[in-house]
Amino acid sequence: MHLQRIRVPDFRVLKDVDITFEKDFVPRIFPLGSLNGGGKSTLLQLIFTLLHCSTDPEKKPFLQNLLNGFNIREDSPKRTLAMIDIWDNSKTVAIDFFCCKNGYIQEMLQFDNNSSQFKGNVLFLAMQKLEEINQEIRKLQEFIDYLEYIDTQIIAYKEGNFFGQEIEQIEQFFKKLQSVDRKTSQTIEKHKLTREVTSIAESLNNRMKKQLEELLKEYSQIRQEIEPISTKVAEYMKSNNWIFISEYRLNEEEINLLICHVDGIDVAKSSETKMFLDSMAEKIFFAAPSTQLFLFMEQKSRNLLFKSKLVLNKDYYSKLKDARKRLINLFTYDFLAVDLLIQAFKDARDRDFREAIETGEYGNNYQRLKNELNQMLFNKKINIDKDFNGVNFTLDRNGETIELSPEDLSHGELKRLSIYMWLKHHNIEDAIVLMDEIEIAFHPDWQYQIIQDLQEWAPNNQYILATHSYELCQALTPAHVKELEPKLIQQDPEN
Repeated sequence: MHLQRIRVPDFRVLKDVDITFEKDFVPRIFPLGSLNGGGKSTLLQLIFTLLHCSTDPEKKPFLQNLLNGFNIREDSPKRTLAMIDIWDNSKTVAIDFFCCKNGYIQEMLQFDNNSSQFKGNVLFLAMQKLEEINQEIRKLQEFIDYLEYIDTQIIAYKEGNFFGQEIEQIEQFFKKLQSVDRKTSQTIEKHKLTREVTSIAESLNNRMKKQLEELLKEYSQIRQEIEPISTKVAEYMKSNNWIFISEYRLNEEEINLLICHVDGIDVAKSSETKMFLDSMAEKIFFAAPSTQLFLFMEQKSRNLLFKSKLVLNKDYYSKLKDARKRLINLFTYDFLAVDLLIQAFKDARDRDFREAIETGEYGNNYQRLKNELNQMLFNKKINIDKDFNGVNFTLDRNGETIELSPEDLSHGELKRLSIYMWLKHHNIEDAIVLMDEIEIAFHPDWQYQIIQDLQEWAPNNQYILATHSYELCQALTPAHVKELEPKLIQQDPEN
């Protein structure tokens, strides 16, 4: 994968951005420079959030957070957010992300929206609503089927054909019904399934079935109403090779839509379009310091950065940590560097053990990893505790061995180790890796060296490095360096 071009007409501080990253350049490492305030971090976060979150419903809130305040002009039905060209190792695929007003699709279809489900709402959301309704219908049907099974078990119990395991299943079932009928379920739980309470169980079961069947009927009527709308919208979207990404609210009443248009894949092969976007989501990575302001987090969470230190430590970093669990391709340099090291050694140990089982001889993955890390540490050596609960280091100084804990290493040493382990542990290859302020805590020599490091550690990736470092830029040709206004490298006034 290779990001070839990014265009952003107008998003926050980004104005008229048009940057090309040549796929035939070697190495595929592109510093992105500017003075402070140029929008480097904003650009990387925009690229990452759009490409990593667009196909996963669980990540939709991050897109909605990013789009907070992204308005559409009154005289225009839609607004371009970003245009991204991706080389997928065989062809260029152009992805146009744009936002439109809630009535845009309806106007294009010239469709009279009379559905009670969408009065004053977004016609396009019919497809999303239909999927939600279908999911609810499936759940209800499964629950009704389970209640039918409970009926057979109650009958078997009354006839004396009950076994202990079945009794436990019934008891667990009625415990789950506490939220529906707490008093009855507590009575059953108290007395267990004696013959005296089977009538209570039957009554509750029948009442539950009746309620669920009525709800199923209601959902089926809704589905019948919105299915024609959804079908028409889906056909229109497919004919334009559009894919719905997310809705987002500007206020309580106004809703906009985020849609992407994909060019470069056969319009008739919508499954291939979805597969491409899913593949992109897996191949885009973002690394940044945890002190960065992340636009894909909630506004109220971002505001915590500007609160007192007590509030910041308690809330902001815990929310960021939660976000990292969901955004699996997000890495913050100063989080869990030691944990990454320990896990990498555990994985190497396990590979050695598997090789021993398969071949009769232990592999050398563990020792090779240790040697590679020791080479990075120069005059220090790394050691893992016997129980794999911690790491320590030793320093050889004038023939004397000095023991060191991780806190004795510099910020730069730990950061360099963590970047290496992040790339290696997650097996990041043939990917687009966005890295913000990678030079922080590095000596100027290491800022220059990091370019060679990345080439050695994972040479098949494309790297886009937002930076303020002249040393880092000088490790590559001037053509590799991309800039935003105000530019990092001052131009010679005579040229």
